[in-house]
Amino acid sequence: MIHETAIISKEAEIDPSVVVGPYSIIRGKVKIGAGTVLANNVTIGCDAGVTIIGERNRIESGAVIGGPPQDLKYNDEETRVEIGDENHIREFVTINLGTVTGTGVTKVGNNCLLMAYSHIAHDCELHNHVIIANSCQLAGHVTIEDRVAVGGMCAISQFCRLGKHSYIGGFSAINKDIPPFAIAQGNYAVVRAANKIGMDRAGIGKSSIEAVHKSIRTLIKGEGTVGEALEKIKSEYEMTDELQHFVQFIENSERGIAK
Repeated sequence: MIHETAIISKEAEIDPSVVVGPYSIIRGKVKIGAGTVLANNVTIGCDAGVTIIGERNRIESGAVIGGPPQDLKYNDEETRVEIGDENHIREFVTINLGTVTGTGVTKVGNNCLLMAYSHIAHDCELHNHVIIANSCQLAGHVTIEDRVAVGGMCAISQFCRLGKHSYIGGFSAINKDIPPFAIAQGNYAVVRAANKIGMDRAGIGKSSIEAVHKSIRTLIKGEGTVGEALEKIKSEYEMTDELQHFVQFIENSERGIAK
């Protein structure tokens, strides 16, 4: 159902089951999948770029998805926003197009909750089951892996990565990578502990939780370098799938680890 006050681009491809609320605007090349609901005053797309939204999403009032990136180098190139299925995007969330100097696409996976007034900048990539609380600000090129929860009023610098199952306390400023399975908080944020409760809720085995817990303590409590901590972790602890991901994430870090 499309409300009579909505304005829809002739280029848009909208499944017949999509609901478009009053005064919403769909501009340019937009594709919206079955069962998605747009509340009132939602803006999707722009004159340049492509916005693809999957199935059974709910997008609340005032959200703006697929707008131009806030990058002075952007020159109306046809970049993209891609959003998966069953996400809930709350009031006044903004998600910008990618840039040709980045990956060219800003991505949101499946089953994510983006709370009110959050901003997802150009070339960010959010994986699945990510929770972003109110008024968080993601700069460009941020990567957030599966099942990360970010507390309210957080700011994340460009190119930072948040590893899967990590938890970020509210009011944190993040300027380095946060390892998987860690709890981080502060300004600037540092790793405080292992997210043992989150791992347990995700069904991760006790032996793996304990190995990650010990590894995080080795990383943040030891007096040596990150490299020395990794050597100790690899030599002393059971290398479960989760711990292997933890180690590889740190080894691949370009911004450094917030320890």
